[in-house]
Amino acid sequence: MSRLLAAALTVVVAALLALGAALGIVALLEATPEQPNTPLITYEQPDQGS
Repeated sequence: MSRLLAAALTVVVAALLALGAALGIVALLEATPEQPNTPLITYEQPDQGS
């Protein structure tokens, strides 16, 4: 019975560690500033004469 308890505790601890890592990664990604959405290449538009 002690092996079953040890296995169950190991699973619970591993799940908690994975959850903590996932939440930490999400927190780090949200902490980064928003990058400007500027195109690297722009093309000149031809004049639309009337």
